[in-house]
Amino acid sequence: MQEVVMPFNNQEMALLCLLVPLLPFIGFLINGLGNRKLPKALVGLLGSGTVLASFLISVYLFIDFTSNGSRPYIVDLYNWFSVGSLEIGFSFMIDQLTLLMLLMVTGIGFLIHVYSAGYMSHDEGYGKFFAYLNLFMFSMLLLVMGSNYVMMFVGWEGVGLCSYLLIGFWNKNHNYNNAAKKAFIMNRIGDLGFLLGIFLIFITFGSVSYPEVFLSASQMSGMTDSGVMIAITMLLFVGAMGKSAQIPLFTWLPDAMAGPTPVSALIHAATMVTAGIYMVLRSNVLYVLAPTTMEFIAIIGLITALVAATIGLAQNDIKKVLAYSTVSQLGFMFLALGVMAFSSSIFHVLTHAFFKALLFLGAGSVIHAVSNEQDIRNMGGLRKWLPVTFITFLIGTLAISGIPPFAGFFSKDELLAHVWEHNRLMWGLGLLASFMTAFYMFRLLFLTFFGKFRGTEAQRSHLHESPSSMTIPLIVLAILSTVGGFIGLPAVFSDTHTLGNFLSPIYNFARQANATALEPAHIDHATEYILMGVSVVVSIIAIIIAYIMYVKRETVPVPEGTRLSPIHNLIYNKYYIDEIYDTVFVRPVMALSTALHRFVDVVVVDGIVNGFGKLVMASGRVLRQTQSGVTGFYVFVMVASIVLILFLNFFIG
Repeated sequence: MQEVVMPFNNQEMALLCLLVPLLPFIGFLINGLGNRKLPKALVGLLGSGTVLASFLISVYLFIDFTSNGSRPYIVDLYNWFSVGSLEIGFSFMIDQLTLLMLLMVTGIGFLIHVYSAGYMSHDEGYGKFFAYLNLFMFSMLLLVMGSNYVMMFVGWEGVGLCSYLLIGFWNKNHNYNNAAKKAFIMNRIGDLGFLLGIFLIFITFGSVSYPEVFLSASQMSGMTDSGVMIAITMLLFVGAMGKSAQIPLFTWLPDAMAGPTPVSALIHAATMVTAGIYMVLRSNVLYVLAPTTMEFIAIIGLITALVAATIGLAQNDIKKVLAYSTVSQLGFMFLALGVMAFSSSIFHVLTHAFFKALLFLGAGSVIHAVSNEQDIRNMGGLRKWLPVTFITFLIGTLAISGIPPFAGFFSKDELLAHVWEHNRLMWGLGLLASFMTAFYMFRLLFLTFFGKFRGTEAQRSHLHESPSSMTIPLIVLAILSTVGGFIGLPAVFSDTHTLGNFLSPIYNFARQANATALEPAHIDHATEYILMGVSVVVSIIAIIIAYIMYVKRETVPVPEGTRLSPIHNLIYNKYYIDEIYDTVFVRPVMALSTALHRFVDVVVVDGIVNGFGKLVMASGRVLRQTQSGVTGFYVFVMVASIVLILFLNFFIG
């Protein structure tokens, strides 16, 4: 049985906890207010330095936590507000999950900030960009550090706002503004579900504080799969579907490529899109009490992984391929959550942060070299001009494809092993998605870095490796993508799963609520070797097919406007999901809005307001006639008024 998380009275440690989100916020204020006056070097140093400081403090908090018994604690800063019996404290909860997310968010975030210093160096909005990045980091840190659902929701909305600002950063482009609005609106749909879930949590448990809610839930084992638990978990998952881009709320994420490439890395790697995963993991005790919801999550995750992978097969924009890859990998993470492989899910979150940040930043290096070209049909042969980018991009591609010994192999193998134990059909479909992942990622690699250069002569003349401010983060992320998987070695290689053992205490409430829910996978070594081997062989087959098609045969995707086969056309156009949404939702809402404007706003509201105005004007014109300026008329009116008053007083009185 897990102990209740206790308040923390060490003032120095409390100050350090506060500084983790506060430092990026200070960077936001300074860069935001002085972005047009401060020199670029100072802006970059301040923006990156505050995040580095947060990372170093997070490392110190991690060391202190593990060296002092790994006991979770609450840092109460002040009572934020009280409404009746509801008391919301501005407080942080420091436990294993919080610390892991802190290290990941601040570490990857710092590398992206350093990369941005080189990538955005010629942009006129340099200071404003770093201000937005710092505000994004502040919001994300609030999300993962908060000790209650209200603080999580504040951070949740903060990253939503910052994503809108960053996706539409180049706001002179109308399409980019539309992409930003699309992300903002679709996230609001999910956020409504999340907010309703918080309301229902308070109604059910009388609190929104994690320790109180989780302790109460752990004592409700008799309510497994009850209507209220299914409702709570489903509503929370709706929020996760929006933020972590699951079907049907996933179409905003590929369009988010409109933002600068560092934004794509920040949103799609370690921060915003993992918020939904974090929320479900944090609420694990609630979810183990709702097996029906868990099965639904697994199905949604699997469908998302498959649909996004098929779309990725036919995309030609280098960032769009990576975007659909992110959606697919998020599907894998939710598939793991759905089969209650919580540690496997966060393991894949961690390795995905390494290799997906690497791939996006590598894509940015390519785009930087080819004069902002993003179509892989106009690239080719770039490994000769961009050796560092090529090698690091290759490592990221091997990692996401699940090739040992790179990080993605360990997390994906563990994830699929849990799915195998849960449902063999789901495992087979997951393996199919893994096959497609390896194929479209190596298709991207081969078309970009192999063969002949297919761009213009002007682009060829400017081909060059990126500056060290961009390549150093690539090298660091490549190292992490290579060795990062060793924190979760499978049982056939080691008796100690470092990450799993570290995170184990956060599931104690869940074990108390449902003792059988989180049992480890019971797979013998022979079966595990077979599953591992099958997964690797399938990925290698996909790589060989991609090599034959795009290197040996030098196949290049057809130019824009060429007639495609029906199936190719279907996946190239993303199953027309955006068009369906436009027809079913957007156009009817716009038509209703237009009708309401014309008849309710213009006719009724404006009619009433304008009618009162016309009445006053008409009354004024009539009453104005009484002010004639003739003294005799005034005497007559006065005498008539006196007679009328006397008459009324005599008869009525």
